[in-house]
Amino acid sequence: MIHKVRFKTLFWYFNFKKRFNHFYINFTANSNFYFEMKPVTFSLILVFSIFITFFSCSNSSDRSRKPVSTIEILPSKNNYVFGENVSVNVKTKVRDGEIETIKLYFNNQLIQESKELDFTANNIKLNKLGLQSGNFTVEAVKTDGLKNSRSLLIDITISDQTPEKFTYKIVNTFPHSKKHYTQGLEFYNNVLYEGTGEYGTSGIFKIKLETGNIEQSKMLVDKYFGEGITILNDKLYQLTYKTKKAFVYRLSDFAVIDSFQFHSAEGWGLTNDGTNLIMSDGTHVLTWLNPNNYSIVKTIQVANNKGIINNLNELEYINGIIYSNVYTTDLIITIDPETGKVLSEINLAGIINMYKNQNNPIDYLNGIAYIKKSNRLFITGKYWPKIFEINLVPLK
Repeated sequence: MIHKVRFKTLFWYFNFKKRFNHFYINFTANSNFYFEMKPVTFSLILVFSIFITFFSCSNSSDRSRKPVSTIEILPSKNNYVFGENVSVNVKTKVRDGEIETIKLYFNNQLIQESKELDFTANNIKLNKLGLQSGNFTVEAVKTDGLKNSRSLLIDITISDQTPEKFTYKIVNTFPHSKKHYTQGLEFYNNVLYEGTGEYGTSGIFKIKLETGNIEQSKMLVDKYFGEGITILNDKLYQLTYKTKKAFVYRLSDFAVIDSFQFHSAEGWGLTNDGTNLIMSDGTHVLTWLNPNNYSIVKTIQVANNKGIINNLNELEYINGIIYSNVYTTDLIITIDPETGKVLSEINLAGIINMYKNQNNPIDYLNGIAYIKKSNRLFITGKYWPKIFEINLVPLK
């Protein structure tokens, strides 16, 4: 005859079995660990198990609890406007002990500090544009040093500025290769350079503007799809599409002198502000890169008075403002490089219409170039037969 006795503590399961004149103990932890001891006396094991149970329970009841805070934004919205003022209500629950301090931060800047378990901070200005760009964090600290923090992210996706509207006037036209799937266009020392895409036809080119003649070229290996280009300090930089790789060329002979990996999932447009590279990746984000070690310097998110602008493509930095093609549209937008606000929209609808026919496989607008010395602006597109010099005309 076998007698079984089972005890349960906080961490262990004990099973006692009596066979003949001996007691056996089996105990397990988390149902995965098992071993057997024998023989032991029933009274010793009983005392041992009661002791562990008492120790575990008394330990857990004396443990200090973390404070728990909640954050409420007033007014409550799905999307906020850049520059809008909001109020933030903070409530904190404390099960034991006392609060030493509660701090409210907005984008890592201290907004208010209090010992009150329920307080409201008013007139907090939302000053960073983008998805999840507003980060409210509460840190609550008890007098015993135990602390806890909670965060709430909000979308500030609407600019407080209405973009100025422009149309165009064609000043001149120049020949452009109908074989070039244009990804980048830039003047450097009054000389035109172009970067092209598509597998098997991607390359970089030095071009005579007036004739369209190619004076120098270098093709990418077929596995690379070329994207945006820019020139800084006599080096030409070229992105690729989905390989996260960029190439650096010596401008004088197009010799490859470096390459690097970038963090964005895709490479699209590229320009520079005289110090750093600025790239687009097909989203609403622009990224600044250090041209020496290719680390990320900063990012901005781009939006107008209606919301986020995606598909940012070819870029040009002109007099402190970023110009960007919006892929698959007839629009070029200008962007404040500090805030990401869209400052103006240039509608180029109809500019290529007279050249559309069955013999010209014309694709989307893509390509912006500028000669600073003479204040001349040029645009083109993928497989377009012409480069257009234009003046911007404000819409009334």
